[in-house]
Amino acid sequence: MAAKVTVIGSINMDLVAQAERFPNKGETLLGQDFQTIPGGKGANQAVAAAKLGADVTMIGCVGDDPFGQPLINNLKEQGVNHCQVETIEGVPTGIAHITVADHDNTIIVVPGANNHVTPEMVRQYEEDIKASDIVLLQFEIPLESVKEVVNLANQHGVKVVMNPAPIRSINLNLLEKVDFLTPNEHELKILIDDEEKDTFYKDNRDRFFVTYGSEGVHMVEDGEASIVPGYKVDVVDTTGAGDTFNGGFAVAIAEGQSYAEAARFGNAAGALSVSQFGAQTGMPNREDVMKLLNGELG
Repeated sequence: MAAKVTVIGSINMDLVAQAERFPNKGETLLGQDFQTIPGGKGANQAVAAAKLGADVTMIGCVGDDPFGQPLINNLKEQGVNHCQVETIEGVPTGIAHITVADHDNTIIVVPGANNHVTPEMVRQYEEDIKASDIVLLQFEIPLESVKEVVNLANQHGVKVVMNPAPIRSINLNLLEKVDFLTPNEHELKILIDDEEKDTFYKDNRDRFFVTYGSEGVHMVEDGEASIVPGYKVDVVDTTGAGDTFNGGFAVAIAEGQSYAEAARFGNAAGALSVSQFGAQTGMPNREDVMKLLNGELG
């Protein structure tokens, strides 16, 4: 039976412009291409987990504008359970304005309907959370709603993976309730921004899986610190790489893989995603991830 992963988070339409380089302040450049691509950290992670073989439920909101229904349809097409996605009248769907240049990207996110993922809405889907093997969260919905999800998951003994992005400062009480935290090296500094939280980090290193891009993941298991290395691939587009890692990591943890195995699985999925254009469109299936892990690709 497939692992049950519930993702509560953002659903966006990515507005992606490609250019030879990033514009300077006040400068106008001619772009090379433009596409609208389904995105949002929550939806990205849900699609990544579904492509990797999990039974995935997405909880979130879209607007009643032209982007909303296509995003719901996309979740359905990708094999994500979408009945818990609500359409909010009179509110625009969240968007991410992405510029891709020099094998990298810049992103501006406008939350829109994602701000309507309220604690009250979260409580409506308590049974879905309760039935999960793992819950996966990010910070593109209101922080109060993130707290509500964590509290409900704790009540029902469901483990939580929190990807603290886009990063914001949170209190120690919330940190203490999360089983797995997946910041990158920059987000970690903000996450443990006072003495109490820094002490918590030092005492609970086994909860932190710090991503360093292609270098890999820094982690601690059974008291031993290690770096789970990344995979070298030809980079086409880094958009969604972190989301793909988190989707893969959550699936592996839900399946009962060891921490190191889960980090390795997430690394392989994330590496394959950057070799294709687009966030969700570049995400790999489980067969290709296993081939990379087994040395049959690359």
